[in-house]
Amino acid sequence: MDRVIKQKKWSTQKILMLSLGILIAALVGGAIYSTSGNSKLNIDPERISISEVTRGPFREYIPVNGVVLPRTTIYLDALEGGRVEEKFVEDGTVMKKGQPIMRLSNTDLALSLVTQETQVYNLLTQMQIARNAAEQNTVNRLNQVTDVDNQLKEAKRIYELNKHLYEQKAIGLQEFKQSENTYNYQLEKKRLAQQIIKQDSVSTRQGIEQAKQLFEGSRNALELTRKKVGDLIVRAPIDGQLTSMDAEIGQNKRQGERLGQIDVLNGFKVRADIDEHYISRVFIGLTGDFSFANKRYLLKITKIYTQVTAGRFQVDLEFVGEVPKGIRRGQTLQIGLGLSDETQAILIPKGGFFQQTGGNWIFKLTADGSKAFRTEIQLNRQNPNYYEVVQGLKPGEKVITSSYDQYNTIQEIILKK
Repeated sequence: MDRVIKQKKWSTQKILMLSLGILIAALVGGAIYSTSGNSKLNIDPERISISEVTRGPFREYIPVNGVVLPRTTIYLDALEGGRVEEKFVEDGTVMKKGQPIMRLSNTDLALSLVTQETQVYNLLTQMQIARNAAEQNTVNRLNQVTDVDNQLKEAKRIYELNKHLYEQKAIGLQEFKQSENTYNYQLEKKRLAQQIIKQDSVSTRQGIEQAKQLFEGSRNALELTRKKVGDLIVRAPIDGQLTSMDAEIGQNKRQGERLGQIDVLNGFKVRADIDEHYISRVFIGLTGDFSFANKRYLLKITKIYTQVTAGRFQVDLEFVGEVPKGIRRGQTLQIGLGLSDETQAILIPKGGFFQQTGGNWIFKLTADGSKAFRTEIQLNRQNPNYYEVVQGLKPGEKVITSSYDQYNTIQEIILKK
């Protein structure tokens, strides 16, 4: 006899079909949910940098590299060109003022010196001969004046005698007139002799003065040539240390060419290169500091070189207060140059987020630290360690400061535990 078999309500095939439908519905629901709200991303907290917003002292400064230099440096240039014949000292020697450093030779200068000496000797000889001739001429003129004086006296005596005799009718008019004419002639002759000797005196004086000026000019030229020859021995212009000497025996040096420098050992300064972007914000009196042997030291700008080369300009800084012991010329210092005074500000540490956001927004964590949302912020000043927050964050809040390369379109970050 036939038996009625009961059919199962849920077959394996139905169960599989139902499960597949539920899965598809869940996927579709999830997609709809994700697109209907903010985009989200699950991230392991170990893969990101989380920083706390703080309030503290803030000072805007820039890092610059400075080189330690002597406070005073005197450059040695070749005053006269020549061949290096001898070096008396080596680079690094501590010099005294006037101490010889090297000797150059210059054939043209040596020949010019001999020519000048000969010319001065010839002029001196000619001046002596002219002076002797002038003195002899003066003696001759004085002798002539003496003769004229004697003749005038005799003519005057005869004239006065004849005048008396003529008045006494002892002689005739003709004889009296003859003695009178002779007397007048001798008077005129003496006047002319005096005029001639006066002119000769002026002419002699002018000639001697001109010869003296010519001699002085030649002698000055000789002294100048002697000085040039003396300058072939290069000497230390001041006490200090000889550095950067660039001269070898047999080498030819042109006039004005750099031979070395003397560093005055009375202290140091620091010369720093700064990006031209800051040229309008850097002025004399700005301070900076650096660390040396685990101690902080202060520097102050004393000179600004406004010429910009390869996008940078230079400043000189001097030590304020204590100078580090053991510091050496040529040493490089890492300086923090302050651009503002120290103030209290809300701060967040610098990080890679700024490259993607430009400082306009940041991911801020919720109070329980499970999520982070985009938050609009406003930043102002910065230094190598911090950004100054003007708006959007409060002290004690936490933010993600690492790079946002993968988060540009994300609105919410879920931090997986």
